[in-house]
Amino acid sequence: MAFNNERKPGLKQRALKRLTVALVVSLGHFAIDSYAEKTPIDLLLHNGTVFTGADAIEPVSAIAVHHGKIIALGDHSLINLYQPNKKIDLGCRFIMPGFNDSHLHLEGQSSRYIDLNKVTSVSEIMRLVTAKAENLGDGEWITGYGWSEDALAEGRKPTKTDLDIAAPNNPVVLTRAGAHSAVASSAALKLAGITAASPNPEGGVFEKNAAGKLTGIIRERHGLVTSLVPPPSDAEIQASLKTQVRALFELGITSYTNASTDPRELAQFAGIYSDGSTLPRGSLQLLWQGDNTLALYRDFASQEPSRLRLGAVKIFADGGFTGPAAFTTKPYKGEATYRGSLNMPKSELQNAISVAHGAGLQLGVHAIGDAAIDLAADLIAAALESTPRDDHRHYLNHFSMMPSTATMQKMGRMGIAISQQPNFTYTLEGRYNAYLDGKRLQHNNPLRSPMDNGIRLAISSDILPLDPIVGIYAAVTRRGMSGAVYGIAEALSVSEALKAYTAEAAYLNFRETELGFIAPGYRADMVVLSDNPTTMNPDQLLELSVAHTFFNGELVYSSSSQQPTQCLTN
Repeated sequence: MAFNNERKPGLKQRALKRLTVALVVSLGHFAIDSYAEKTPIDLLLHNGTVFTGADAIEPVSAIAVHHGKIIALGDHSLINLYQPNKKIDLGCRFIMPGFNDSHLHLEGQSSRYIDLNKVTSVSEIMRLVTAKAENLGDGEWITGYGWSEDALAEGRKPTKTDLDIAAPNNPVVLTRAGAHSAVASSAALKLAGITAASPNPEGGVFEKNAAGKLTGIIRERHGLVTSLVPPPSDAEIQASLKTQVRALFELGITSYTNASTDPRELAQFAGIYSDGSTLPRGSLQLLWQGDNTLALYRDFASQEPSRLRLGAVKIFADGGFTGPAAFTTKPYKGEATYRGSLNMPKSELQNAISVAHGAGLQLGVHAIGDAAIDLAADLIAAALESTPRDDHRHYLNHFSMMPSTATMQKMGRMGIAISQQPNFTYTLEGRYNAYLDGKRLQHNNPLRSPMDNGIRLAISSDILPLDPIVGIYAAVTRRGMSGAVYGIAEALSVSEALKAYTAEAAYLNFRETELGFIAPGYRADMVVLSDNPTTMNPDQLLELSVAHTFFNGELVYSSSSQQPTQCLTN
């Protein structure tokens, strides 16, 4: 009986067809063989504008996904190659790798907590505190986080007087955005034993008004008050933390690094990932715990849950900028001698860096002031010269003030990277104008200068605010909240900013072979934006929003306000 090759090709012919299809898919050419059978897959996204994270050979508008990974890229012809379980028309929208925030802070909260990230006035803070006091009852502690004087209509910080009026019978402590200062009520200060006669704590400041009375603001050492707050239950913390981590999908964030994690929080994060819930990929910077640090790394590694891992060890070189307490080479604007301080003596910092590096750990050193950056870079370089290590990927968190050229050249030469927050230029504009001047002001949160000196740079949020769109806007426009431009020579292109928020962050976490690109073999973690940031007016980037977020090829967030755009199918 004759074999009909047109209806039923032999094994050799079928194998050849599969090989041909694989080759043309990998090359981006889709001359479809009419005999090829469609391959079953989980998901096909088509009719999109795809930002792969790399220079594409040809325009890409379609993505094939199977078992959580991208298996092919191409144009509308992919529809003829694959039989997807689900097919989604992107409506010409812009799709890119999921955001990877390499420096943020998430913390489970109790029922006594008030979210102040979006408050716009001191009077609003007072109303929220009063409402919380009525809910909790007299004598109960009230806490909160996220206020910033730059965003308040009164143009000032809240004071203990404001809190005393709002909740006269409750101790209150509200932490500023950035977590380097807080305001405490009279009742809270009294419980902490802090009076106008109290000397400033080491590395911190009790702010006073012109009359020498406490304002309630404590810089850096507000732990003297917050440590008195009764701890919430484990159930409260777990539920709150899980909600916060899951909410990252709404911002298009599919991977993140929690930048300050203590042993108690390690267990909390492990707990929320233990039940297999769909949550972004997490990396935890463990706070330096002295001699206990290495044991904690070993213990966690032995029971590390899926999608959660330990990252760099976090060591604080200096304080923050909102106080200010960052360690600078020259005094702050308007100050005769004050230039912040180190978080620990130089000898202790040197020992921590040397021990962690020698043990094979990755370093993530908090360094904000230029003097702190110079010192941290010198100490890391010394550790590398003493104990050479390939592919260490040590990095500095923040890099808010531009250090000397010699320091940047050394960092580039030694492979010391940066996790930067360009959104600080936007949200901390008032603080920079108050404390910096001249070149120090114009080159705050430098981007182009370190890159020109060979430094790898990831950008992130540090929750000021926790929103990649703000970081991209600030990185590209260098605008503050007022609209003023600071050092436009430090700006990045939109493509550079997107790569810094995706591929470069993946590099810091040793995950550049699976995250940060839309390419075959990579995880199908992707975000769809409301517009194309590479073609829109940069000054309008803040108008961008997240339409959809995919994680492992699963649609985990979809905005109800983002309806598909009408466009021609390519």
